[in-house]
Amino acid sequence: MLTNFDFIEAKVLEPDLGAQPLIEDYELAFNSEHFKDDENFKDYQNNLRAIQSALQRSVQTIIQDKTQLAGQLIGRLLSSESSTIQKMLEQAQHWKATDWLCPMTPSLTIADNLEIKTLKGHREKINLVAITPDEKLVISASNDHTLKVWDLDSGTELFTLIGHTNRVNSVAIMPDGQQALSASSDGTLKIWDLKQGKLLQDLDSVGIPTDKTLSWPGNLNEGITAAAVTPDGTKAICALSEEKTLKIWDIERNRELHIIKGNTDWTNAIAVTPDGKRAISAADSFEKTLKVWDLESGQELFTLSGHKAAIWSVAVTPDGKKAISASDDKNLKVWDLENGEALYTLSGHEG
Repeated sequence: MLTNFDFIEAKVLEPDLGAQPLIEDYELAFNSEHFKDDENFKDYQNNLRAIQSALQRSVQTIIQDKTQLAGQLIGRLLSSESSTIQKMLEQAQHWKATDWLCPMTPSLTIADNLEIKTLKGHREKINLVAITPDEKLVISASNDHTLKVWDLDSGTELFTLIGHTNRVNSVAIMPDGQQALSASSDGTLKIWDLKQGKLLQDLDSVGIPTDKTLSWPGNLNEGITAAAVTPDGTKAICALSEEKTLKIWDIERNRELHIIKGNTDWTNAIAVTPDGKRAISAADSFEKTLKVWDLESGQELFTLSGHKAAIWSVAVTPDGKKAISASDDKNLKVWDLENGEALYTLSGHEG
């Protein structure tokens, strides 16, 4: 019924009901146990979410003028590839209750799947999340000194990973999807078993400064601010705040392989290319640059300049040819990793 235009129209036009109660009907359907054993449940659920999203985006327009219902749904859902939704739109296109303009293209903001679940449990700010390759688990890293493992489908908390004694700044999934590596302001890297919620390995000497004149820990020390894992799972690349260096760490032998020097600021994020040969580090508000490093030699290959504020995130495309960075200057930049040039600046965010 919730994918039938005649039913949707009747509910919207009913004086004692309207668009908002209809939107709530979709929420009830998502939580229904009736269809969950049906092999087509996921497709059915996706269709309902798309229609609910279209109604949510259109609700104020429909409340003011209920004759806009058909046009709003068509304008937002016409690009859908779902045969169920297309069948509903065919019903809408034959609506003849009054004269109206029928969109011929997806002319309105396309409906999407809005918030599906809220995962609650951390007591303080969440710094980073990561998703396992099979898309079944989410791991969150928090200022409350813990990580949490969540079931992505149900939103259920599976485990709380306890062991760090300070903020957990970063988390990376190991290539097998069974383990995760965390980096903390306590100066340690830890490897966790995601199936059992247990600590497997404590790389507790990673954050000890090479320069013994530096305080450890100090009042301003942030320990390890970022970390990444090479695609083969054998090495971790981590950023030490106080030394402003990157360390390449042999995970199996728990020993340092290289120290990469050259940053003049803290590193907020690290990404590794798919071939495991290069790393890209993103700097804080003083330096405002990214650097591309050769992981075998430890040499700097490029400095990527152009952002005007701290850079908080960096990702590499699957082919390893481009990197995308996100900054407090409200811009994304796309970089060519072959020559270090900026290809595009993506603007539009307001914060």
